[in-house]
Amino acid sequence: MMTVNQIIGDSQNHTSANFGERFFAWMMAQSSSTYDKIMSDVYDGLRLRKRSLFANLQGKVLEISPGTGPNLSYYPKDIHLIGIEPNLHKHYYLQKQAEKLGLKIDLRIGNAEWLDAEDNSIDNVVSTLVLCSVPNIEYTLQAVLRVLKPGGRFLFIEHVAAPQGTLLRKLQSKISPIWKVIGDGCHPDRETLIALENAGFASVNYERFDEKMPIVSPHIIGVATK
Repeated sequence: MMTVNQIIGDSQNHTSANFGERFFAWMMAQSSSTYDKIMSDVYDGLRLRKRSLFANLQGKVLEISPGTGPNLSYYPKDIHLIGIEPNLHKHYYLQKQAEKLGLKIDLRIGNAEWLDAEDNSIDNVVSTLVLCSVPNIEYTLQAVLRVLKPGGRFLFIEHVAAPQGTLLRKLQSKISPIWKVIGDGCHPDRETLIALENAGFASVNYERFDEKMPIVSPHIIGVATK
């Protein structure tokens, strides 16, 4: 049987977590285009890459952790969009952004390791700057393969670990414990490309590029096909 103090304590912890999720959702909504804007101010690289990567999306498109919707403006209007977003407080901002852009979005609760979609039902899965922070990247990629139709595509833009032996890689590994705390679980030295190549996709086509960002400058963009 729970004591009054335990009940009050649990209530306070829940209230604190709830406020944190609400605040993070609001903060993301205010700055959802910051990443794009910073890169655009330096050069139009990221926006152009997104525009090119998402230009031919069609059918059922599932985005993993779409946040408050920074990718929505790049999507064609006629797709069937599903958003798997674990933070309920972001759903309001996602819906608002989708309505502003004339997109219909089916918002669902879930996480990267458990995608709320039927097997072999999705034409395209999208992930941008998500794989660095999922608890288990192998489980996440198996979830992507499960929901994709045969021949379906996984479109990604992710930052990755610097090459072994480089000064940047040593710095990434050294700072990783602190970075994960301040970066909401982000692993700066995660071998995302190796995980993609070993996941079981029929093909993985990608391009490396660098962004002018501290610690996480190495990026990849590409398409993995089931």
